[in-house]
Amino acid sequence: MKDINYMLKTAYGINCRSIVLQQGGWSALAYKVFDGAKNYFLKAYEVSRSSTSKLTSMIDIYVPVTMWLNQNPNLSGKLPMLVLTKNGDFKYKDKHAIYLLYEYIEGETIGNGTLTEKEVEQFCNMIAELHCFNEVNMFFDVKKIKETFNLPFLQPLKENLIQYCDNLPEDLKALLINHLNIVDRLIHSTEKLALSLIKNTPRMVLCHTDLHNWNLMRTKNTLILIDWEGLKIAPPEADIMFLKDKPYYHRFLKIYQKRHRDFRVNPDALQFYIARRKLEDIWEFVEQLLFDSQDKESRSQTFQYLKMELEDIVANPL
Repeated sequence: MKDINYMLKTAYGINCRSIVLQQGGWSALAYKVFDGAKNYFLKAYEVSRSSTSKLTSMIDIYVPVTMWLNQNPNLSGKLPMLVLTKNGDFKYKDKHAIYLLYEYIEGETIGNGTLTEKEVEQFCNMIAELHCFNEVNMFFDVKKIKETFNLPFLQPLKENLIQYCDNLPEDLKALLINHLNIVDRLIHSTEKLALSLIKNTPRMVLCHTDLHNWNLMRTKNTLILIDWEGLKIAPPEADIMFLKDKPYYHRFLKIYQKRHRDFRVNPDALQFYIARRKLEDIWEFVEQLLFDSQDKESRSQTFQYLKMELEDIVANPL
């Protein structure tokens, strides 16, 4: 914690009274910071992790967009509020991690819970509002976050899961061996969908691309949508894929189509995003198991996540 204390003092001018490790996602460590007057939320992307470069490469693009969205009357207060460094930078990097500091949100993550009727309406309206923005009506250069339907993770996935499976650690090989055919079929069908979408150029809007309940926080006043690393100009289905199996899906479409009257779900785009997410998650877990320095407990947890993902594509083939 001494390194974090020093970082906060030098980079942000914050004198810490306490730093408490919080339950975070798999992508970054999370801390609650208290300076004697107010709380902050610190995200630390460890430089030793293989996924960090991907997750942090677009910080300087997506952070200013989220700050701009926070000025929108219909979205203000529904996104995290970033705290800039003393130099006015969005992030700070040292030899240990890349840091983002936010105002602390007094609330709870929805997680395994369910949204209330009022929260469902808030959430649906939030997404409908977000999708009003596109590369034409935004004052940002968003070329780097525009969907290309490329699948750069597929090559290492193919190499490690299919071509060189015999060279994997024994426990990983034993888990993967019975799923190679279905993963291979999913790869080919996803590549085919990508080519079709590139050819047909669907309409694109501003999307969050990670709309699960662990990225929703409940406060006494409103819902807040967190973790905007995946912000992208993409077909609406990049967000709608997360809502397809929700009990409020049809209600969402009804609210959504009041704002976007000509919208109809593109089944190819929906199928593409569901399949790509599954393959991305599989590769992320395999990558962690192969290349990250994990203790026994962390490795066991990652292994279980991978096992659940593989079992899901067997139980629910696309």
